[in-house]
Amino acid sequence: MNTATHDIVAKLWNLCNVLKDGGISFHQYMIELTYLLFLKMAKETGTESLIPEGYRWDDLKTKPESEQLEFYKQLLNHLEKDGSVIVKAIFADAKSSINRPNTLSTLVNEIDKLDWYNARRESIGDVYEGLLEKNANESKAGAGQYFTPRPLIDSMVHVMRPTLEDIIQDPAAGTGGFLIAADRYIREYSDPNSWTKKQKEKYHTNTFYGMELVSDTHRLALMNLMLHGLDFNPQGTGIRYGDTLSSDGKNLPPATLILTNPPFGSKKGGGLPDRKDFDFSTSNKQFCFLQHIYLGLKPGGRAAAVFPDNVLFESNVGRQIRTDLMDKCNLHTILRLPSGIFYAQGVKTNVLFFTRGKTEKGNTKEVWVYDLRANTPQFGKRTSLMRQHFEEFETAFGDDPFGSSVSLAKRTDTGEKGRFRKFSRDWIAERGDNLDISWLNNESEDDNNNLPEPAILAQEAIGELEAAIAELQGILQELGEEINF
Repeated sequence: MNTATHDIVAKLWNLCNVLKDGGISFHQYMIELTYLLFLKMAKETGTESLIPEGYRWDDLKTKPESEQLEFYKQLLNHLEKDGSVIVKAIFADAKSSINRPNTLSTLVNEIDKLDWYNARRESIGDVYEGLLEKNANESKAGAGQYFTPRPLIDSMVHVMRPTLEDIIQDPAAGTGGFLIAADRYIREYSDPNSWTKKQKEKYHTNTFYGMELVSDTHRLALMNLMLHGLDFNPQGTGIRYGDTLSSDGKNLPPATLILTNPPFGSKKGGGLPDRKDFDFSTSNKQFCFLQHIYLGLKPGGRAAAVFPDNVLFESNVGRQIRTDLMDKCNLHTILRLPSGIFYAQGVKTNVLFFTRGKTEKGNTKEVWVYDLRANTPQFGKRTSLMRQHFEEFETAFGDDPFGSSVSLAKRTDTGEKGRFRKFSRDWIAERGDNLDISWLNNESEDDNNNLPEPAILAQEAIGELEAAIAELQGILQELGEEINF
């Protein structure tokens, strides 16, 4: 992110702090900002033709403060019904949380006077992506569920090596980070100016697919994709609004590459997914998404997906799904991730890398496990996760995204004192197909000298309590109960 972009992100986010007295939460602010930035960025990028005349940025900006808020609410209602496909999708069911005229006028005036020229010279999409990252880091409760750290996304994309020929899918798309990173990778390693007309048509109509269940998050995703130059069609490319664990997900086209970080927990209300193609029924969302991923791959297709530890060891239906995965796919690599990289500090996660076989049985012969968790700093606000933290893993992984037997034979098992080890399919079967494999003594957990200062521990505890309170408030709101704390 260049200096001009960084400055704009900081100034826009500081507006949130200024306007908290207006009753706007972090999440509401981000949604509100999406509406306003769409109007402003359409002007800055010369795409105002997407928006009906009379409802553009200058129309809003020039309204007297006494009329501006009422006009703004009319504008939101109008754009839901009129304009281009992307406009109607972003403004679908749009509602403003702003109730004070001076709150809106402050937002409009401050957004208007920012240095958009210098940001436009680089990538105006980076401004928006920077705001999404700020939202995930600052708001704690919930936002981190749909924002995967950029260094992890970039590392996963790098080892999976997307190409111009791929059909790429993220069934839990969040704000679109994986699809945007895949697009960036393809354009970096394949010059778009050299593409044929047929390749360009395929790229824009049959390359990027995603699905997002939460309407406000879907809105953020559409804005993010649009600013990064990716197309959207409600029935085709782009991120669709729907439930992957219903027939919506079954209608996503088979993919040659899936990159994703599915949500954790159980399906809302404890219900079972409405997917007739799933062989194993469970309310556990992670296992449902895992089935969707390996069933959604074309033969020879590959996937990299983030899952919590319980997916590796849960018994009963969990074991059945892992066995089915290793039968249908070559589960060649597991990356044990460090703690603290997601919003829920206690959640331990892994990346599973696998390739769909051309037969339905016996595709996994060996599983390589890279332990990036043991004796690694706990990441968070004090220690930032950086791309270089994945460099040794990427080297050990190699340059074959499919994990073929030839490429696996070139890998080096580093032994009990190293981070990268090989385990045979027979050995894994003997332990009940339990893939929660660790061998390094985590000295950082045993050494009391490595504990943070008491004040830092207290701050972290306060943060977790605030997040828990916010989640409880959300539950009460869903139940229609009055909040008294």
